[in-house]
Amino acid sequence: MTFQVKIAQGLKAVSPAAWDACALRTGSGDDDPFNPFVSHAFLSALEESGCVGPKTGWAPVHVLVEAQDGELLGAAPCYVKSHSMGEYVFDHSWADAYERAGGHYYPKLQVAVPFTPVTGPRLLVPDGVQADSVRAHLVAGLRALREQIGASSIHATFLQQADLDALTAQGFLRRDDQQFHWFNEGYGSFEDFLAALASRKRKAIRRERRDALAGGISIEWLTGREITQAHWDAFFAFYMDTGSRKWGRPYLNRRFFSLIGERMADRVLLVMARRNGRHIAGAINFIGDRRLYGRNWGCIEDHPFLHFEVCYYQAIEFAIARKLDRVEAGAQGEHKLARGYRPVITSSAHDIAEPSLRRAVQAYLDQERVYVSEAAGELAEAMPFRHRDED
Repeated sequence: MTFQVKIAQGLKAVSPAAWDACALRTGSGDDDPFNPFVSHAFLSALEESGCVGPKTGWAPVHVLVEAQDGELLGAAPCYVKSHSMGEYVFDHSWADAYERAGGHYYPKLQVAVPFTPVTGPRLLVPDGVQADSVRAHLVAGLRALREQIGASSIHATFLQQADLDALTAQGFLRRDDQQFHWFNEGYGSFEDFLAALASRKRKAIRRERRDALAGGISIEWLTGREITQAHWDAFFAFYMDTGSRKWGRPYLNRRFFSLIGERMADRVLLVMARRNGRHIAGAINFIGDRRLYGRNWGCIEDHPFLHFEVCYYQAIEFAIARKLDRVEAGAQGEHKLARGYRPVITSSAHDIAEPSLRRAVQAYLDQERVYVSEAAGELAEAMPFRHRDED
């Protein structure tokens, strides 16, 4: 089969059905068959709302592989970046070192879901006899694009294993990091989950949940048609409050949430906390076929442990009720360990054009991977689950 590689400067140029036929059929093994963040609905909402675009430093340049008849065979969500913000895999030190040496680190190419530290498919290729060839053409297209625009590097972040293997086989450098995920071991209820914990941890979580809801706070789950514009207004106020305090300028705007509500509300779970007749806190989650993905949280009133209740414990309850395999609660946060979340290695791949910078980065990554692996092992030993000789 003869392939054509094209660049789409925005998802308006790509049929939603064709994109999703590639993006949503890549789940296999332990992966989630439906990863909401690579869907046309999610990525196009980022573009149409203006959250991504040339003015934001995230210019879409999606790489497409087509058959001669125009059938879309594979794609990679890709962006020209003029900075390193909103990625959650930090390369600022690489950029600084290269700039000090007289090079130009930006622009660079980012194969990713903007503002979303969630592992998922990045080389969107359905299983089939031509899959390896299509992946190879996507990588060739990325490298040709890098050369065409004078980019320093290509960065593919939060990779599933198949994509990581394909990219490292093509000479990309592997980088590892760590997150904390909750795993459903077939629990029938939250109490079943607590029964798997050591007694001291079990009591601590019960106390946190009780204290979080003191003062007449109630919790509700909203999904699908239950989510109204008033709910989005309330949640956006929470999101803006947290964003302004943590990093100064939140990445997502109000229009984005409306578009998500219009296009994929059945895949959204809002966990909202109410007190005295008004919503005071909330968290947005996205629902996959096997996993729940916690994304953003915010509040307009501070209450002890309310963050843990809304973001972690309610997510666990929902996953148990829906029989989902896993809860992914976003980047960072060793405090999640005491709440039953386990350390998980996440990976990215990096292709750097300039040989001296590549050698320096490779040496750094070789050391970093050892540290990340050792840290994950130490944290795993500190998990709160009870041993066989405990009650």
